[in-house]
Amino acid sequence: MNLLTVVLFLPLAAFLIALGIPRSSSARTSRVWALASSLVIFAASLSLLIAFDRTAWREQFVVDVPWIGTPNIHFAISLNGVSLWLVLLSTFLTPLCVLISWNSIKDRCKEFYAFLLLLEFGLVGVFLAQDLFLFYVFWEVCLVPMYFLIGIWGHDRRIYAAVKFFLYTMAGSVLMLAAIIYIYNKTLTFSYPAILEMLANGKLTFPAGEQMLLFLAFFFAFAIKVPLFPLHTWLPDAHVEAPAAGSIMLAGVMLKMGTYGILHFCLPLFPSAARACAPWIGVLAIIGIVYGSLVALVQPNLKKLVAYTSVAHLGFVVLGIFSFTQPGLDGAVYQMLNHGVSTGALFLFVGILYERRHSLEIADYGGVATVAPWLSTAFLVTTLASIGLPTLNNFVGEFLVLQGTAIANFTWTVWASLGVILSACYMLWMYQRVFYGEAGPEVRGHIPDLNGREWAAILPLIVMMVWMGVYSQSFLPPVGRVTASILEQTNVNVPYRVQLTPLVGQAGAPSGSPVSSEVARAR
Repeated sequence: MNLLTVVLFLPLAAFLIALGIPRSSSARTSRVWALASSLVIFAASLSLLIAFDRTAWREQFVVDVPWIGTPNIHFAISLNGVSLWLVLLSTFLTPLCVLISWNSIKDRCKEFYAFLLLLEFGLVGVFLAQDLFLFYVFWEVCLVPMYFLIGIWGHDRRIYAAVKFFLYTMAGSVLMLAAIIYIYNKTLTFSYPAILEMLANGKLTFPAGEQMLLFLAFFFAFAIKVPLFPLHTWLPDAHVEAPAAGSIMLAGVMLKMGTYGILHFCLPLFPSAARACAPWIGVLAIIGIVYGSLVALVQPNLKKLVAYTSVAHLGFVVLGIFSFTQPGLDGAVYQMLNHGVSTGALFLFVGILYERRHSLEIADYGGVATVAPWLSTAFLVTTLASIGLPTLNNFVGEFLVLQGTAIANFTWTVWASLGVILSACYMLWMYQRVFYGEAGPEVRGHIPDLNGREWAAILPLIVMMVWMGVYSQSFLPPVGRVTASILEQTNVNVPYRVQLTPLVGQAGAPSGSPVSSEVARAR
């Protein structure tokens, strides 16, 4: 059996076994099973990393078998340098979600952990699917467990948040499904590689108007999931009402379904429409960066503040993608991973604080560093990573995005840089109000320092923040090969030149001096 198939179906098998645990069993049985199975799945996904050929840009571990005869649907999955890291991010965060939910989930434990494993199955499937119909199936599978995680184990307004999340996502999904059916009727296949090959050899062409409509159908489905301004309004409600594990998986991985979809489908399938829409999409991304940062600055609620940081950070990702430059695309993918680690860690800390104080209001805290110094130290590292401090992970992603955007449109870079400044304002001000000052009796009596289980969840995230900030080359080469192939195959990159020495014939240029050389093809 293909190793990729094993990694994909292990979460589904763990989900089915979790459902079969007798109700008479203790909640601990479900917790132990969820933790053990998620760790096994993570170990299996690491074997993909070991066997992955980092020198190749083509899809690896390819599985393509017929699934449904009419219409022609295949079970087709594979892995490339981008989906590899997103799969690892999904399997990495799942056991941490189990650990952080160990004591906070007391009702229906079996169902909670089963849905968490089902969500992992759907997320891994989204990043592996190479058949458009199969991709849509996994896309919708992810919706179901997250709906129940929010609606059953969420906070006071959980039903409202779950329904809003469901309706927003379904609205975009219907548009994408219509576009997928249209493409099938035109090509008689759902195979994504086959469709790309038809486009490459000229057997399939989309007229300009048709391509624009198809691009918009896919793009709006992905933009809602990102979420891109002004389609972001479901996100703060979903985050505030979701349990800690739900928020971690939602911010850490589910939002990347949208940016991955834009990169993997919108650009290669509809390059001309993507380039035509880039100006207004770039403006929306910048508005999201600045707006998300400003709204985060005035939030009284911890979870809502972190939720709006996601709007800002994912704006950087979209901006990098639509810069159509190699640094921009590399930075966008790296920022997806960075955001999954750092913002996932922020939601983990918010969950720890809520479990102790049972409040998300910043005003109910203050002086936490006095009673929980290790908690405050670990939170500070995560805060600095989210801000983009050099040697921590977010700095690399933001730098690459801004570098690529500067090549495409320097004005965009100036506006987007405001988000970097504002992120320091809202994160450090939040940290000051929560951890410094006089510790009141409620804080002194209810907020102990980190215990061993919490350290087990936090330390891997801190290690990743430092590792990704110091040694980014352990992640970027496979990403760069995929993004370079996307730019080359879709012909959206426009040459730009850097004049290294004066041109021949220019004033002051010596006879025979070398001409300016083309150093990259990026836009």
